[in-house]
Amino acid sequence: MSLTDLDWSLILPALVAGMLVLTTHVPMGQEVLKRGIIFIDLAIAQMAALGVMAATIFIGDVHGPWLQVSAAFSALSAALIVLCLEKTYPHIVEALIGLLFILAASGGILLVSHAPHSDELLHDLLVGQILWVTPSHLLWVGLLYACLLFVWFSLKSQRNWLFYVVFSLTVTASVQLVGVYLVFASLILPALASRGFTQTKHKLFIGYGLGFLGYFLGMILALLLDVPMGAMSVWTLFCVVVISRLAFRWLKPN
Repeated sequence: MSLTDLDWSLILPALVAGMLVLTTHVPMGQEVLKRGIIFIDLAIAQMAALGVMAATIFIGDVHGPWLQVSAAFSALSAALIVLCLEKTYPHIVEALIGLLFILAASGGILLVSHAPHSDELLHDLLVGQILWVTPSHLLWVGLLYACLLFVWFSLKSQRNWLFYVVFSLTVTASVQLVGVYLVFASLILPALASRGFTQTKHKLFIGYGLGFLGYFLGMILALLLDVPMGAMSVWTLFCVVVISRLAFRWLKPN
């Protein structure tokens, strides 16, 4: 496939999904780096995926409200566990969060081991199906993100506990939209790119800009090379961030 043969009717909805994810993940990722709890996104994302698997297997709810309830409950439970661990074991909290991720991931494999189409379900939750998002899905995710962003930027004084609630609900929706891998990349990579800048508006501008570029290039290359779009976007985000950090270092050698 060449550039002239690209189907923009496929790219645009996927690009909108990516932009929606970035609206919340850029500020959330910067907060994750600030708190020094890097693995929290992987742990909570994996717990949300575990909730999706449980609802799909035991309830047979593939797209309905019970799936959302199960995913949100799992993610909020993980956030509560992390909050308790952070207060009780602050010196080893990263190791314990990593353990939570491993337990959730292993539990998911056990859940789907005897389920029909288990490989497909695992693939969708890890790599995502961003290419096949629907307008109705984008609409409810957009409304959810708008509410969460309003709460996050309005209640700055309550961010200590509010972070876990907003983060959990954000990741719950994002995992179903783009998959666990791209959720982690969208949270951490733009935040790493903006690290070192002091003003919030500059950090957000850099995070959003580089995130958009990474998603856009990933989608184009995925279609040209006929590879999974989510996995390709992880790599293009990584490359964009590495190049940007080298450029920032060259422009500001001191």
